[in-house]
Amino acid sequence: MTTRLALIATTFLAFTAYSLTVVAGHGYFGFLHLALEEAWGGQIFLDLCIALSLFSIWMLRDAKERGVRAWPYLIGLFALGSISPLAYLGMRELDKGT
Repeated sequence: MTTRLALIATTFLAFTAYSLTVVAGHGYFGFLHLALEEAWGGQIFLDLCIALSLFSIWMLRDAKERGVRAWPYLIGLFALGSISPLAYLGMRELDKGT
């Protein structure tokens, strides 16, 4: 396992565990209250949307070059947020090793 893959896997597992804990405690749409009521919450939400959109554009091009289907990761992005791009990066690293 490469250092990069280990870092991606560790981040993926830790962030997924943290996300599941937050969703269990506050509900799947719990972030909307903060995003709609607090200026910083709204700013962070917009920043996340912009970053994930830019990642999606890059991922579509990268997946096309590699002959990989990007649609599962795009669907996952809307359902899981940053967990899906982390999964894509992990898959990309695993494909490099073969």
